[in-house]
Amino acid sequence: MLIDASKEILSLPKLKLAVIGHVEWVTFLKVDQLPLAGRISHAKDSFEEAAGGAAVAAVQMARLINGPVDLVTSLGKDNYGEKCYKRLTKLGLNLKVAWRDKPTRRGISLISNDGERAITVIGERLQPVGSDDLPWSDLKDYDGVFVTATDIEGIKLARKSKFLSATPRTGDIVLKNSKVKLNALIGSGLDPGERVNYEELVPKPDIYISTKGKSGGTIFPENHNYSSITPSSKEIDSYGCGDCFAGAVTTALSGKLNLKEAIKIGAYCGAECSTHYGPY
Repeated sequence: MLIDASKEILSLPKLKLAVIGHVEWVTFLKVDQLPLAGRISHAKDSFEEAAGGAAVAAVQMARLINGPVDLVTSLGKDNYGEKCYKRLTKLGLNLKVAWRDKPTRRGISLISNDGERAITVIGERLQPVGSDDLPWSDLKDYDGVFVTATDIEGIKLARKSKFLSATPRTGDIVLKNSKVKLNALIGSGLDPGERVNYEELVPKPDIYISTKGKSGGTIFPENHNYSSITPSSKEIDSYGCGDCFAGAVTTALSGKLNLKEAIKIGAYCGAECSTHYGPY
């Protein structure tokens, strides 16, 4: 199904939004096929980009509201950290950074001719934590916040915002032990690292959206299925599609749009992300 979400997007009000989470410097390789054991694959082209779930979601949110979005993150004091900072600032984000004496995480994303991909990450995922000297107290003035990575104290501080969503990749320990009630939990039902059982969530979020790629997804607690949509052009690369969906849904719900409208915007943004190499 091909849709036009322009009406819903244009109805979004001016919003103050933030994303809390991780950033990676990613090398994207266009290969003839994904590597198999004992076989050499050939890269046709390559490029590098500041990415990772928090970065991708934040850029999508900034494009939807046509204005800056704050990215609360952590970067290593190295060349990759500096490149991430400069690139994401250029993409319209206001970065609030906890700088670490550790290397910035890197990634390698292989994309085959048929749009399949494989990702390898290098190094520790750096994340902002509640004890970092960051503007946590300002979050009470934000219309919406999306979390991809922080600690228990960090997500408690993020709860000051008017609307709070997160991905399951924030971690079971953080989500369960913080006892923070989310307005929305958004994650892939196909990725073992993001798959959760709604009945086991305590406290339960107001909404849990389990995405299933081309099969659409399921919304809890209603256990209602929604359909995927057809992108406007050929699907090339799935990197960042889920993050764009989550960022867009968070934006729409923060702007007081209803769930149906939010899913429509999210599905549109996720599908359009697949029409080009890389997340932007």
